[in-house]
Amino acid sequence: MDFVVRRQGRGFSSMNFFSWCLSSSSSTSIMSSLVHFLLLLFASLVPCPVIFCSSEINNNNNLGLVNQTFHPHQEVHKLRTIRTRLQQINKPPVKIIHSPDGDIIDCVVSHQQPAFDHPMLRGHKPLDPPERPKGHDKREMLLGEKFQLWRLSGESCPEGTIPIRRTREEDLLRASSVQRFGRKLPKPVRRDTNTNGHEHAVGYVSGDEYYGARASINVWAPSVANQYEFSLSQIWVISGSFGDDLNTIEAGWQVSPELYGDNYPRFFTYWTSDAYQATGCYNLLCSGFVQTNNKIAIGAAISPTSSYNGGQFDISLVIWKDPKHGNWWLEFGSGILVGYWPSFLFTHLQDHASMVQFGGEVVNSDPSGSHTSTQMGSGHFAGEGFGKASYFRNLQVVDWDNNLIPLTNLRVLADHPNCYDIQGGINNVWGNYFYYGGPGKNDRCP
Repeated sequence: MDFVVRRQGRGFSSMNFFSWCLSSSSSTSIMSSLVHFLLLLFASLVPCPVIFCSSEINNNNNLGLVNQTFHPHQEVHKLRTIRTRLQQINKPPVKIIHSPDGDIIDCVVSHQQPAFDHPMLRGHKPLDPPERPKGHDKREMLLGEKFQLWRLSGESCPEGTIPIRRTREEDLLRASSVQRFGRKLPKPVRRDTNTNGHEHAVGYVSGDEYYGARASINVWAPSVANQYEFSLSQIWVISGSFGDDLNTIEAGWQVSPELYGDNYPRFFTYWTSDAYQATGCYNLLCSGFVQTNNKIAIGAAISPTSSYNGGQFDISLVIWKDPKHGNWWLEFGSGILVGYWPSFLFTHLQDHASMVQFGGEVVNSDPSGSHTSTQMGSGHFAGEGFGKASYFRNLQVVDWDNNLIPLTNLRVLADHPNCYDIQGGINNVWGNYFYYGGPGKNDRCP
């Protein structure tokens, strides 16, 4: 690779430049400065690996550049890999919308979205709306479709297209792995103490056949300690043996600096059919989820959000299995269909779910033994109640006959209750509900 140094419009080729360095009486000093400059330039362009960031910078307060070698050919290969991946993800837009938060929203023709790269969907078009679950409460009309920052300008995508948040080069450069960009790391889902850095406060039901779930989820903007951690609140629809064949469908909101490059809470979806190993992804970052709505961008920032001792904002989500075709559909608010996960993506979920979970999850990446300060929910414990703690309300499941029904056996569990906790309840207005969350690191959670 040639490094070209330009000054006042004049350029030196790499060979001329290095020849000049070697012929100079101060060649040793100049070459030392050049190497130092290139190392700093390289460090500024490429994100830190997790171990390097945590052990060298956080604990030792030095850059630890010993044994760090600059490999131009490897960097060229990485950039080519990134550009190939971007071509796979980003589809040609018919309209481009610039969001106030810096996002670029591409309006892509519906049948050209990433889902239709899947061999079993090529040549297909999005399906017509399915039969809704019976018992949906239509009185809960929320903010309609304008709950995202990109819609505040009044811009929208034309009929026959869908809005897709554009993935940019810096998004992949920020990722810990280009190959696994848009995917969660393989991890256990069973709620026990062996969580591999993933910590939860959840309500769940099991022991029956479930064909969907519904909840209203309180939206906050929790603080996340570093780029490699996240905080989310979501619904999990789960089936499988909690081994390599685990199937999940997930939807909710998340704050993920690594994935999105900021600390906004964002509406997201996820799926996997093999316990997060090789299948599935966030949002529309792989072939899978088929979006049918032209006014909601999956992965875009949510606005407004809740404030401590102030206004509260929640989003209602329904996930259910279409009785006719067997696909799993996602609805936002009252009647706004977002899209569906085709049944063929799954093994166990081709039939039904065996567990439904609601609640929060954070990642604790601190290797030093002390706990992360990443917040869950509002960053306050469940005992503080309405306006202070985060909540899920109106929890329901869908039965075999496509009915939304209340929960009869909700259990609540927190992996580390001194860091994040949960308290459940039931009343005539909210039905089944719970408060949950916490600050992470505190006097009881060192």
